[in-house]
Amino acid sequence: MKDYKLLPKITLLALLALGIVFTVLFYLPLSEGTLEVAGDFLNIPLFTDAFLIWVYILLGIVVLVTLGVVAVEFAENWKKNRRKAYMTLGVVGGFILLALICWFAGSPEKINIIGYEGTDNEGAWAQLADAVIYACYFLIIATVGTMIWGYVHTKRLK
Repeated sequence: MKDYKLLPKITLLALLALGIVFTVLFYLPLSEGTLEVAGDFLNIPLFTDAFLIWVYILLGIVVLVTLGVVAVEFAENWKKNRRKAYMTLGVVGGFILLALICWFAGSPEKINIIGYEGTDNEGAWAQLADAVIYACYFLIIATVGTMIWGYVHTKRLK
């Protein structure tokens, strides 16, 4: 391949196409049975596992790409400007601190889910679910706060 600029576009389109395929398969009215919940019978989508595995794969790709970009940025900043490199480490450290705070704020107590009899809703999994929710709350609040600060700061400069 002579032009490597085309590779990211092809990769993006392939990931998008696979995501659309898995999403359509998940929402097709195909069922692998029913589950009785509070007297009602609910269909169990046929491609739930495939859809969840695809989501996990995408999450893994995002984490790897993010870590790769941070490592490259740190290496470039280390060569040019050590202060910026330390700032990069500070941001990474801040996210690690946020993850730890959210983890310890979570509760390992059992989450009652109607119709679920497994053990994946207690202990570390329940604590992880709480941690993700708390992290989302914090990041949403931080995003809104940054938008407001940016608007006020821009108006003040004019």
